[in-house]
Amino acid sequence: MEWLNYHHLLYFYAVAREGGLAPAGKLLRLSQSAISGQIKRLEDALGHPLFEKRGRRLEMTETGRLAYRYAEEIFGLGAEMLDAVRGRPSGRTPRLKVGIVDVVPKLLVRRLLEPALATGDVHLTCVEDRYERLLGELATHALDVVISDAPVPAGSAVRAFNHVLGESSITLLAPATLAPALRRNFPSGLDGAPLLLPLAGTSLRRDLDAWFDQHGLRPMVRAEAEDSALLDAFAADGMGAMFAPTVIAREIARRYDLVVVAEVAAVRERYYAISAERRLAHPAVVAIRSAARAEVFA
Repeated sequence: MEWLNYHHLLYFYAVAREGGLAPAGKLLRLSQSAISGQIKRLEDALGHPLFEKRGRRLEMTETGRLAYRYAEEIFGLGAEMLDAVRGRPSGRTPRLKVGIVDVVPKLLVRRLLEPALATGDVHLTCVEDRYERLLGELATHALDVVISDAPVPAGSAVRAFNHVLGESSITLLAPATLAPALRRNFPSGLDGAPLLLPLAGTSLRRDLDAWFDQHGLRPMVRAEAEDSALLDAFAADGMGAMFAPTVIAREIARRYDLVVVAEVAAVRERYYAISAERRLAHPAVVAIRSAARAEVFA
């Protein structure tokens, strides 16, 4: 039977968590050379490097990221065991830290996260921010996964992997006062019509602008926003019509008292789970991807 040296694993875990040999050395009260030597022994035992040097920084390899996830669980279980033996409540529940790109509709996020919450024993933390910042958080393992409407771009400085959740056409939703005229003359009725759109530069906005040009449409843009929930609120106040993924369009219409005008089958949005590992490892993230493909975007 093969045995793992947990002292070596602890040194690796400390370096990965603290962000380098120097801060880990202060925490463990060991020299950098001593820690480096112990990590080298762990790498020899595993048969794979755990870190690679990028300039002056140490970055975890794919094997390192996998080992870090297991180390986090192993040492967390160790602390839980001590609590149990000493009669203390551990209060420890599995954690899922999700980054959500601003433009992804919140109702869609809720549906995607439902499988992770179904068991009732997951501590969910959601962080909503811009795409680039969330990728940075993913790179430092502050997040388990990022839900996005765009894949990691080629040549990105962040080593991350795209896992397709599914895709959907989009549907135009409008306040009841605007909907009849837009439906009668769709899509030509959008020319000069008040619209609420995502910010320029986002994936959906680029696709919409191309579709507008194709049909010779020049809508009146009443508002632009990065946060999709803000566009929902503006539409509910009667400011203009908006686009939503078809898979949740009727739910948004019910919630915000809007009317479904028409589907735009030519514009399709794809959604991704972005992880630091090539293969998804967190059970809750695996459940999210499976349910997304089988149910949400089926």
